[in-house]
Amino acid sequence: MTHMTGLTTLAGDHEACAEVLSRAGSNFALPIRLLPEAKRRGTTALYAFCRRADDIVDDGANPVEARHALDTFDTELSAAIAGGTSADPVIRAVVDTVRRFAVPAEYLHDIVDGCRMDLDRSSYDTFPELEDYCRLVASAVGLAAIHIWGFRSPREAVPAAHACGLAFQLTNILRDIPEDLARGRIYLPEEDFRASGCSPADLRSGRIGPGFAELASLNVARAADCYRQAARLDRLLSTDGRIVFRAMFGAYSSLFAAVRKAGTRIFTERVRPGRPRLMAATLATLLLGPRPLSGALSVGNAAQK
Repeated sequence: MTHMTGLTTLAGDHEACAEVLSRAGSNFALPIRLLPEAKRRGTTALYAFCRRADDIVDDGANPVEARHALDTFDTELSAAIAGGTSADPVIRAVVDTVRRFAVPAEYLHDIVDGCRMDLDRSSYDTFPELEDYCRLVASAVGLAAIHIWGFRSPREAVPAAHACGLAFQLTNILRDIPEDLARGRIYLPEEDFRASGCSPADLRSGRIGPGFAELASLNVARAADCYRQAARLDRLLSTDGRIVFRAMFGAYSSLFAAVRKAGTRIFTERVRPGRPRLMAATLATLLLGPRPLSGALSVGNAAQK
């Protein structure tokens, strides 16, 4: 009877994670559904864990309170991984996932460390600094995910998964510029502003001059290169993993295409592709695999239109 209770409790923990995913309205919800049950539950638990850590930072009443809550969350995670108990169903579900799929626990702590960076800083001077942030908040997620999905050749898969996380996170950053600005954050590196002949102060004041076309072009080209590197992951995943990866890659490629086409509008409005276009891109990538990004060599012109 005790054994059955444990199973029921664990099922409830994973159901709580499924509710987090459902409420979020994430583009990842549909791709995750394509996985077989055990991998779907594990990937959903990973998503819910990331969402919880992110919400602690974004919803905190103030930075001090948010930092305390995030530290408590991280400590509780460590204790649960070490065999302790947790009152949080999301932590219980993600620890079950870590054990079931041999996910290195360091990736979960990296994700929390990345969220903590949003409390420590609101801007980045160089791209290597921004890349380190992306490695924590995005690439660590991808690396944890491929352990759930199944992969071969770590020597090739790990850098490809990092490139994928970087591509997706750079796309998020380009899409969310106005929203992040409202939170007091500018993720685009200050060295890119200087190289483009504009400044963060111009962005804050809404002075979107000619230099911003170059700024958009520079960051779009950088993200496009990451997408090209990430496409290599397709042949390194299990069949289950390849299906969900293709769906996610297709959805994000569609979002990236909309961002690239928008040019300097990304600095004043949140750009998104229409749902039919997003679904078409997802389906095409599911069937055909990651394809070369059309117009990748003309991003400078696209940024100026």
